[in-house]
Amino acid sequence: MNDPLPHSKPHYHLIDGLRGVAAIMVVIYHLGEGFCTSPADLWLVNHGYLAVQFFFILSGFVLGYSYDDRWNRMSIAGFLSRRVIRLQPMVAAGVVLGVAAYFMQGSVTWSGEHVAPIWVVLAVITTFFMIPAWAGSPLEIRGNAEMFPVDGPLWSLFFEYLGSVVYCLAIRRMSTRVLAWFTTLAAVGVGCFAIGNVSGYYHLGVGWSLSGVTPWGGVICMLFCFSAGFLMARIFHRLPPIKVKGAFWWSAAIIVILLSMPYVDYGHCPWLNGIYETICVVVIFPLLVWVAASGETTDRFSTSACNLSGDLSYPLYAVHYPSMYLFYAWVWGNGITWGGAWPVALLLVAANILLAWLLLRYYDKPLREWLSRRGKIGRR
Repeated sequence: MNDPLPHSKPHYHLIDGLRGVAAIMVVIYHLGEGFCTSPADLWLVNHGYLAVQFFFILSGFVLGYSYDDRWNRMSIAGFLSRRVIRLQPMVAAGVVLGVAAYFMQGSVTWSGEHVAPIWVVLAVITTFFMIPAWAGSPLEIRGNAEMFPVDGPLWSLFFEYLGSVVYCLAIRRMSTRVLAWFTTLAAVGVGCFAIGNVSGYYHLGVGWSLSGVTPWGGVICMLFCFSAGFLMARIFHRLPPIKVKGAFWWSAAIIVILLSMPYVDYGHCPWLNGIYETICVVVIFPLLVWVAASGETTDRFSTSACNLSGDLSYPLYAVHYPSMYLFYAWVWGNGITWGGAWPVALLLVAANILLAWLLLRYYDKPLREWLSRRGKIGRR
């Protein structure tokens, strides 16, 4: 979800690689959602939603590294234009695929109620312009309280935009000391939200809906993750790097393990899950970013693999969910168990990676390059 790093600065290849790993884990997590009734009984990549917080920390780090020293020759409008060019083409692709999936399902809510075409059209328009649907409104065409029912995961892009606005208007103006205090207070907020059971499940799978406290949890997590990433970008070269042999593989394995951890409820103490998620987001994820930024790829193949992984991560995240809607409809409508669904699930993972690559090469990159030239804000 980040702008490409300027060519004049070193590129953090390991960060790109980890972003791709996290994106694949999100796809697997969403497949598992078809076989659960709550965050507590999801057995496949149970904590996959925490990958969004990892993405936000990465975004803060890369944006801070890329732009903190460029504001004397760049306007707020120029920065926000770069963000729109970076993010919006894949938003549009996700909307097109999402509405196609919706029509394939019969233009009905999950409960089977028909939706008037005008509301589908309006939902498409508002989703494209990142205007969220209020839970229970006619725009909420799937009846599942999603902020963006045409393509559910776009909710995190809404917060990505919000974080970018907060950065260019406020955070970039903070001194490092003030930013450190702000990040600390936001971390406390994340802990209070998770451990205090504000969500109802002692978890941080929030932000995807405008129902209840969910959006406020999304705001708190976004503020911490972005500010933590910006803070690390500022102080990274002032502190010693954390050099780890095989840093990418160790970091990738840790991400997979953390996101795959079952719901933590030992001895019927669900508050332990809140502690677990707080530690992941506030401590381990920033540490992994620091380790990845400290490491380097050692050969051309690993460099290319990490770059491709990072390039595919955003397209994969933005366009995979329409196929999940169809997968859920098939599973729920036919009473399919995981034993009967896993070959299709495996095929969907591969198909979505291929789709992401095709869109990246033949749509996203050419369109972004054209928009950059047209807007005269090409890379520097």
